[in-house]
Amino acid sequence: MKQTSIKYHNNFHKKTSIFFMKVLFVLGLSMPKIINAQDLHFSQFFNSPLSTNPANTGFIPDADYRIGAHVRTQFSNIMVLPYKTISVFGDAQLFRDKFENGWLGLGFLLLADESGEGVLKSTKVYGSLAYHQMLGNSSLLSAGFNLGWANKSIKPNNLKFPDQFNGYFFDITLPTSVTFANTQVNYFDLQAGINYAYFPKEDIYINAGYSIHHVNQPKESFFSNPTTDNTIPIRHIGFANAMLKLNKSLILQPSIYYSNQASASQVVLGLSTRINLISGGETQLISGVYYRNKEAIIPLMGFQIKTLQFNFSYDATVSTLKSYNKSMGAGEISLIKKGFYPNTPNRQTLCPSF
Repeated sequence: MKQTSIKYHNNFHKKTSIFFMKVLFVLGLSMPKIINAQDLHFSQFFNSPLSTNPANTGFIPDADYRIGAHVRTQFSNIMVLPYKTISVFGDAQLFRDKFENGWLGLGFLLLADESGEGVLKSTKVYGSLAYHQMLGNSSLLSAGFNLGWANKSIKPNNLKFPDQFNGYFFDITLPTSVTFANTQVNYFDLQAGINYAYFPKEDIYINAGYSIHHVNQPKESFFSNPTTDNTIPIRHIGFANAMLKLNKSLILQPSIYYSNQASASQVVLGLSTRINLISGGETQLISGVYYRNKEAIIPLMGFQIKTLQFNFSYDATVSTLKSYNKSMGAGEISLIKKGFYPNTPNRQTLCPSF
């Protein structure tokens, strides 16, 4: 009986310790989002053009318009309700016949993020405008901006704080010294960016861009007298990618992405390939692998059928977090549909004939 009691006691403390570690882990993930207001991100940054750079609005070399959706789910194996981020966007080219070798891009972007059991929710809606100007016959310069409205809400009843730990577990019935002045914040947000594209030959296409997010430096806080600066830090994003047609069947797409906000930096680089399954490139098989510096290896698989493109990627954690999530980081699914206006005369494409 004594041995059974000791065994039960040890198992209880082992399970309690594991639970406690997971709670601390989740809190560690949640608090930076609340305190530092780090932005949302996608591993498939190249499939989320308007959130990467507003100058991408209407920058559609092989179509007149496009609509897309993006879903990212994170930490599904250690949380009952995982982190979820959703993006929906649409953009189009306008007034191609009104400007000499140039046009306008008009679009919208919706971002929604929910952490855990709805403790922290974020909703952002942007309108996007960009101008694109050809420079000679082999390059293009673009500039644009996003202007939007953001809302963040929090459910304090779902949160647990250090002074509610009774020595064994977090007891939400215990009082806490943490008080919130409000459970929602709203603010306007401004982003701006530039792009440059270079296509000297039919089978070479290079694109690079730079954008600044939170240009107006809005403030957000759920507290009446925040102890730290509640200004959202400016975020800098730079990227470069290329499409290189090696032969009739194979296309290489190297890319690199860099983001910096306050003390948080992120680098993603990798290579994907497109294999033409049917002559003319209407059906393509997409595969690739990317690496987020010191965080994750990201394999990618997808396909394109005419104007519809689907991609799936998975973040395999390589950082110290893999001890908690067993390298099961995040999954992403993206869907993009492109199209042409009806009764529009044939126009010169601004990308290689892949």
